[in-house]
Amino acid sequence: MNRKYRKLPRNTNYSAYLHPRWWPTWLGIVVMWSVSRLPIRVQWWLGKVAGLLALRLARSRRHIAGVNIRLCFPELTTAQQSALVRKAFIANGIGLLELGIAWFRNPARLTGITRVHGLEHFEKALSEGRGILLLGGHYSTLDLGGSLVTEFIEADVMQRDHNNPLMNAVMTRARERRYGQALSARDLRGLFRSLKKNRAVWYATDQDYGRKDIVFAPFFGVPAGTITATSRIAERSGCKVVPFSHFRREDGPGYDIYFHPALEDFPSGDDLQDATLINQTIEREVRRAPDQYLWMHRRFKTRPDPDDPGFYGRR
Repeated sequence: MNRKYRKLPRNTNYSAYLHPRWWPTWLGIVVMWSVSRLPIRVQWWLGKVAGLLALRLARSRRHIAGVNIRLCFPELTTAQQSALVRKAFIANGIGLLELGIAWFRNPARLTGITRVHGLEHFEKALSEGRGILLLGGHYSTLDLGGSLVTEFIEADVMQRDHNNPLMNAVMTRARERRYGQALSARDLRGLFRSLKKNRAVWYATDQDYGRKDIVFAPFFGVPAGTITATSRIAERSGCKVVPFSHFRREDGPGYDIYFHPALEDFPSGDDLQDATLINQTIEREVRRAPDQYLWMHRRFKTRPDPDDPGFYGRR
């Protein structure tokens, strides 16, 4: 879908998408809905197939994942790095199919195979009455993990809208059923209103958003452009920043959700120190299940010196 749609205002009214140009998207949505009705083991198997197919066909994304993993895990042999790339595609293929559960099913049916760790840290931070930024990451369980979280806590979410307006309508409506609000990534006023009401807001900072308002902080030992907005938000609102993560269990169908103590002395007044702490926190969680991270994103696209050669080569 052409990126021009990203500039359009949200429209979550399905009647706006009856024109034939949307029929291919509707077909994809129907397939997602149908697959979400299958047993979870079958969905995982299909996700593995989808991931392996993407590994073979999506050469650009395979290249990006390979570069990221070589940069972040230099201690691994070439064979081990290749194996991790393969596992990452499988994990993200499964995550793609799990979107159907998150969007079209009630994730409450999965609470019996979900373990929550450290919920007391969330409750302690919430008791201070200044709101919580839930510091998340782009794990392969992104949507399903977030939906499962709302079975145990109340939260809002900030999202980057989908390029396809119809897919964005489906995604937004689904998230609004699970979260209190699905805020646009640009809706800082909405974010501060939520925090003022002592709400928790899911917030991810672990992607490369370009050169504006960033510092270069190490992520797996590699300087990564890291936004400073987290420090600004915490400074202005007085909210607590609580790291959390969610992973698919490898020993059988099931999920684990982790809450951690709120970041101490944050913000510190030093943007680089704050960004380093955030990246270290996310890195620690990624190491729990390295294959379940979104390695297909060009995390190190922006270099400290614009004249530095890029890691990924020509697009």
